[in-house]
Amino acid sequence: MTTESKLPPKLQFYLPAGGALPLITMVAGILWLASMGMAASKPFWACGWLGLTVGLLFSKNRTDYCNALMRGIADYNGIVIIVAWIFASVLGKVMVAAGLVNGVLWLGLSTGVTGPTFTVVTFIAAMLFAAGSGTSNGTALALSPVLFPAGVFLGADPTAVALAILSGGAFGDNVAPISDTTIVSAYSQGATMRDVVATRFPLAITAAAIAAIALFAFGGSSQAVQDLPTLSSQADARSAWLFLPLAVVLVSALKNRHIIESLSYGIASAMILGLALGNLSLAQIFHVPDVRGESTGIIQNGVAGVTGPILFVVFVMGAVQIFRDSGLLRRFLDLCNRSFVHTIRGAEIMITAVSMAASALVTTNGAAILLVGPTLVRNLGERFHLSPARRANLMDCGVCSLFYMLPWSLGVLVWHSSIEDAADAYQLQAPPVTSSFLAPYPAALLLVLILSIATGWQRRFTQRNPKAEQNV
Repeated sequence: MTTESKLPPKLQFYLPAGGALPLITMVAGILWLASMGMAASKPFWACGWLGLTVGLLFSKNRTDYCNALMRGIADYNGIVIIVAWIFASVLGKVMVAAGLVNGVLWLGLSTGVTGPTFTVVTFIAAMLFAAGSGTSNGTALALSPVLFPAGVFLGADPTAVALAILSGGAFGDNVAPISDTTIVSAYSQGATMRDVVATRFPLAITAAAIAAIALFAFGGSSQAVQDLPTLSSQADARSAWLFLPLAVVLVSALKNRHIIESLSYGIASAMILGLALGNLSLAQIFHVPDVRGESTGIIQNGVAGVTGPILFVVFVMGAVQIFRDSGLLRRFLDLCNRSFVHTIRGAEIMITAVSMAASALVTTNGAAILLVGPTLVRNLGERFHLSPARRANLMDCGVCSLFYMLPWSLGVLVWHSSIEDAADAYQLQAPPVTSSFLAPYPAALLLVLILSIATGWQRRFTQRNPKAEQNV
């Protein structure tokens, strides 16, 4: 039996480009829901199901179609992403329940700084919280009620301190080994967490330094410093120890341990610290509820927190496999090769551009990476021998830049809603949602990414390819 006979049959459809029908239908549904203010993973389930069903109806061989769908759902990299999400979500829930927000609050309020310096401290506090919890949305929801009014009372510019929280969340989403974008970008490219963290951090910290300078320059206000009503009582210096579990995860990942193993160490250390500090009890972590159907504790809540994204990922993996088996991916790549993608820089620009475009359209950056990562990005990057970590970094930095500047993206909407709630609680004026266009970290990250592509900084190859390296 020849190698060609072992390959899955090429899918055929009654319509031209029918292999793209599941993805097209899915994205169209997502855009419609987003325009109706329903941008979230659970509403997207219906779009995923509808896309796969439409593709089936127009397929000439529906048995082959269904087999391709099952292969996509059973893809190893996709399963790793799903399991890693579950463990990362449990770690994030444990960290927050153990008092991480109080430790960050202590960091932000105990410094005694005011004005633009406090704006920068807010940015750093949001960076640490997002890196420790792995969620930009959680960062906005947890820190905005405290640090936004605190910043205004301490003489910081309201728009600048609000953007400092958004920027800190974007930084954590960009670099945290437990964030969905880091997990999806790494494992969709077959990259190790060690390589991704080691090569992405210089890009991210450079952008963070630029953002901090901008926040300091524009972070002051003419308003006099006022007393902080009831805020400082929530600060807890002991809870700052909860950054240790994040360090455990980072060290383990840098030692090339599997991401599931690294996250397990982080969860265990966070639980032990939370119990030792008295912020957690065993009953909070897991217990048998009195009423059937109630939560059994933080572990269940952590797993439940990612069921929405996980089910959406299942639909996306199936649709991506159908797109690949239909032959459309190969045709698209051939078109790119014949037209404008002839150099390494061209390939990196293409990878970054499609990632940013997907995040702008889909409005959730983890799903955007999953749409383009296993298909266009991986194939195009492998053609130019770009390392898996480099491909992952181009995607992740791409979606963590433009995504956090667009007023209709899910991350920005959650951030602005939390800022509005905090402003209402203290009779303050919230900045408009369009102020996200001025977010310093996403803008600086985009600038750093452009410079990296232009100069080759942090570019790595899977193997030495002198001809390719010269043809940049």
